[in-house]
Amino acid sequence: MKPVDVVGVRVEMPTNQPIVLLREREGERYLPIWIGAVEATAIAYAQQGVEPARPLTHDLLADVVNGLGHQLVEVRITDLADGVFFAELVFESGQSVSARPSDAIALALRVDAPVVAAPEVLDEAGIALPDDDTDLDTTEGEAPSVAGAASEGEVERFREFLEGISPEDFGSPGSGGAETTGEPPAS
Repeated sequence: MKPVDVVGVRVEMPTNQPIVLLREREGERYLPIWIGAVEATAIAYAQQGVEPARPLTHDLLADVVNGLGHQLVEVRITDLADGVFFAELVFESGQSVSARPSDAIALALRVDAPVVAAPEVLDEAGIALPDDDTDLDTTEGEAPSVAGAASEGEVERFREFLEGISPEDFGSPGSGGAETTGEPPAS
């Protein structure tokens, strides 16, 4: 497994489909995963440190895990099959639970658990963009920053990449509501 950082959530135009963007910590590849709007909001809230008056679903799950005396030690992006990503929540006991990547990432951000990706997933869906050491210059519409935040150059290269692709570039679409490599979930 390879460590990845959560760069942020973007909206792919013209479909207005949210994408969570992961970046390989020791490499040049990025992993875009198309996700749902609710999960995108949950990830952005966690990145920005927003604490709602009442717990959202991912906050509740973090509280339940903690309240039961368990600890999430790692989130793994484990597989990509038919355009659909798969993830696992790994607990201190060694027990793992299947999860959608967006839910797993939203939970990991709330409990400071690392996110890792299978090398095969990065090989299949990762996009190589040369690293850039420019400082982050956040402007309207930029992804929220987190540890290992994207530089303006990285964001611009990713934006250019998104403008030149279509869901069909990633093979067959997943099932409705699935987190995919490009096919927006069916409503």
